[in-house]
Amino acid sequence: MDKRIQSRKSYFWHRGPNPLNIDLSHRCPLECPQCARQRHFRNHGEKVPGKDLSIDDFEKIAEHFKIITFCGQLSDPIHHPKFLEILEICKKKKVDIEVSTASSMKPKEWYKDAFEIYPRARWIFGIDGLPNESHKYRVNQDGKKLFDIMVEAKNYLLTKPIWQYIIFLYNQDNIDAAVNLAKKHGLDFKIINSARWSNDDDPLKPTITR
Repeated sequence: MDKRIQSRKSYFWHRGPNPLNIDLSHRCPLECPQCARQRHFRNHGEKVPGKDLSIDDFEKIAEHFKIITFCGQLSDPIHHPKFLEILEICKKKKVDIEVSTASSMKPKEWYKDAFEIYPRARWIFGIDGLPNESHKYRVNQDGKKLFDIMVEAKNYLLTKPIWQYIIFLYNQDNIDAAVNLAKKHGLDFKIINSARWSNDDDPLKPTITR
């Protein structure tokens, strides 16, 4: 495996016991077709269930868990209305965190504020393909904007941001170009081989794995 392609486990999960992954809310502006938000709820005309985790409850969680990932299954963590306050709590309580996001919907200044609040946080950006094609799966994502934010994050964070790239049919031929682009900008690069296919004829399903 290319040394530029990083494993989350090698960085994060060895650092201590009892890691916790939290879905902070039910909010996400993207409409990724294989996401449970779409398949189980929105495609059936139903609202995505859930609520925003309260700050009081998160304070309690941060007392007992010192390794937390914010990687939503039904949400994007940055769309919790008080996510910046949550970052402040993590900084205060010295919680090691990863933030996985694919949303480009916040203003650029908001991302800068988030990076400045807690530079020790590890950020993972889901951009599936070259920036100009990632919206083919990440519906509503501005891949170019999010890529620029990911590059800008290096000016604030203490660890390199990770470019997470799920392989789809539309982007499978651009992996090497993406790896080279990540190298050019000093980013870590992580490939994901998904199993979320409707069937063998799913138009998103790639014909290769890496």
